[in-house]
Amino acid sequence: MADRIILACTIVLAGVYFWATAQVPTLDLGDPLGPKAFPRMLGVLLLLGALMLFFEILRGRRNDKQPGVKGDGESAAQWAAHHWMVLAVAAWTALYFVGFEPVGYVLSTAAYLLGLTFYFNRGRRLMNVLTSTLFALLSYLMFTKLLGVNLPPGILPF
Repeated sequence: MADRIILACTIVLAGVYFWATAQVPTLDLGDPLGPKAFPRMLGVLLLLGALMLFFEILRGRRNDKQPGVKGDGESAAQWAAHHWMVLAVAAWTALYFVGFEPVGYVLSTAAYLLGLTFYFNRGRRLMNVLTSTLFALLSYLMFTKLLGVNLPPGILPF
């Protein structure tokens, strides 16, 4: 059931994302692709992810209907833990969105990734810290210096 909820939320998110992309102003001069190309590409990738999840759901239904094929054997407690995990990640993501502008891209992204990697990649603290901070810094530099995208600096002086 959780996978269907995630699928529905992903489709709604993609619709809102495409609507927001359509609101981006374009100029007649300059790049023929315009500022909408990259966001539209991300929206298409989001829809492709939803399509992959849809086929995964269908495949799971077929496996459940086949005789002799047993499910995961997940108990009710495991399902409850799954639902709490989905809610926790959604809440963590919402907190990331709220803190993105005032705290800044680098710090909010590093903290967001650090929280996720500490939970999903337990026991590898140094690797989690390096991955989270380097990704946040390098992606900030790539977007601001290479692509010319303005990202919120937040409380950092750059």
